[in-house]
Amino acid sequence: MEQSFIADRIKRLAESATLAMSQKSSELRAAGVDVINLSVGEPDFPTPDHIKLAAISAVENNFSHYSPVPGYLSLREAIADKLSRENHASFTPAQIVVGTGAKQELSNTIMAVVNPGDEVIIPVPAWVSYVEMVKLAEGTPVLVQAEMSQGFKVTPEQLEAAITPRTRVVLICSPSNPTGAVYTREEIAALVEVLRRHPQVLILSDEIYEHINYTPQGHVSFGEFPEIADRLVIVNGVSKAYAMTGWRIGYMAGPAPVAKAVSKLQGQTTSGTSTIAQKAAEAAYRGAQECVEQMREAFRRRRDLIVGLAREIPGLELDMPSGAFYIFPCIKSYLGKSYTAADGTRRTISTDTEMAMYLLEEAHVATVAGSAFFLPGYIRLSYAAAEEQLTAAMARISDALARLK
Repeated sequence: MEQSFIADRIKRLAESATLAMSQKSSELRAAGVDVINLSVGEPDFPTPDHIKLAAISAVENNFSHYSPVPGYLSLREAIADKLSRENHASFTPAQIVVGTGAKQELSNTIMAVVNPGDEVIIPVPAWVSYVEMVKLAEGTPVLVQAEMSQGFKVTPEQLEAAITPRTRVVLICSPSNPTGAVYTREEIAALVEVLRRHPQVLILSDEIYEHINYTPQGHVSFGEFPEIADRLVIVNGVSKAYAMTGWRIGYMAGPAPVAKAVSKLQGQTTSGTSTIAQKAAEAAYRGAQECVEQMREAFRRRRDLIVGLAREIPGLELDMPSGAFYIFPCIKSYLGKSYTAADGTRRTISTDTEMAMYLLEEAHVATVAGSAFFLPGYIRLSYAAAEEQLTAAMARISDALARLK
């Protein structure tokens, strides 16, 4: 097809770096290369049995027709109960829209509230898709950089300085992808105090990793602060906590006009999401939660393992992540170094993107460059993999980095 047929908005859209790296690792695997893929943000556990049985029951009981656009009422009631019980946030089912993953509900919310030229503040490093979602809505991403020295968390002073009369949304993710940073209650309270002074700003809180949290305090939701309740949207889903990435169920909960707008948009695009997956998600929220704790403890063991191995590598700097299942080490000390490639040529690694390709091609470990998350000089590794794979991957990375001169 001629390039001229492609709309400008798609030409301006960047490809997902995480999906692209995962695809490259899959291609190498298909060619017979033993690649350890630490690029993907996906639990490697099976979906718990009681959730799978609920899906089977839904099939047997003929949940095979269109659902309401915002999702089954019974599922939205289960989500409202979960938000009240776990997050101390009060939402009615009418304020909740269920969609095809948290990713869709993030995108739909941004499309529903952002006008051309509106500014959306995004602390970085941040998930690769946030900026592209804002650009697709013709908004202006305003990136606020949070360095390792501040725990990869934006300060109240930085947030205040970034807000202008054009600011429409502040988008915050805790626990964070890609860093695993977790905002404490005191830190969120300080951000809320800033936002309280700017009533024109909507708070969009991505809480998809809430249950993969290793802090004694546990997850703190923006929903715990009633002073911003009338302009808070929480986005979450079942993908990470219940190992249900492929089931594609997420939701947004927010002010009634925003939820209505999101439902209106969804009604003209995808309509209601999979009925079978909705009934499975209802079982996830209503059923026993021991599976969530078991997976979290497994992730904690893997975190401790991979951080310990990474800290043994000279020149690799990293924080101990407090949540999610990623490490985000700084690799700046290795930039500018060279190696001899398989074809005999001498190559220099100048960027984190080149480092990620070097590790894939020479160490056969798939990672993602930090520049994809808007903070160059770092790489992201997912530890959502078996412990023996993590041990092998870090040994390969250590050997590959030691070969750089």
